[in-house]
Amino acid sequence: MYLTEKQKRVYKFIKEYIEENDLSPSYTEIKEYFGFSSLNAVYEHIDNLVRKGFVQKGSSNQKRSITLTGISKRAVSLPMVGLVRAGAPIDAYELREYIDVPEEILAKGENVALTVTGNSMIESSICDGDVIIVRRQNTAENGQIVVALINNQATVKEIHFHENQIELRPRNSEMNPIFVNSDDDFQIYGVLVGMYRKYR
Repeated sequence: MYLTEKQKRVYKFIKEYIEENDLSPSYTEIKEYFGFSSLNAVYEHIDNLVRKGFVQKGSSNQKRSITLTGISKRAVSLPMVGLVRAGAPIDAYELREYIDVPEEILAKGENVALTVTGNSMIESSICDGDVIIVRRQNTAENGQIVVALINNQATVKEIHFHENQIELRPRNSEMNPIFVNSDDDFQIYGVLVGMYRKYR
């Protein structure tokens, strides 16, 4: 995501300080380095860096609690193509927005991002609100996590191929699998290649 010139300078200072000292600078040190008139200016810059996904911060009573998220590495803008249900399928639809993700979590080919709703994949650490990165393809190997379209509804599940049936298996022991029938309009939309989670 885009940073202003001042935000870039603050981020660069924090990053280099952590690399040199193995701990983050204090808010007072940031204030003194940049000559800010008050700590409020520091809070504002840190909050903007948190909101844009470049750093995380601990609770208010923790000193030197700023950490880097890794988004500072080369970022790529991916289209957010909709919502996908980790649970029962829901209608898929297009969203006209983009999200910046680290290049290293992408796979070769066309990658898209979808926001997960529901908790049927929590045992694979895919939670409600997570953004998953999917490589577009219409085939998958047995046991891969896929985004599938069933009668034009989208769901994310672990796919298993049986002799006469396709099983879409949740990774939540309290939920039942979905079995694709011969009369269902079914297609594999893509295969999971990564996940991007913002901690709030």
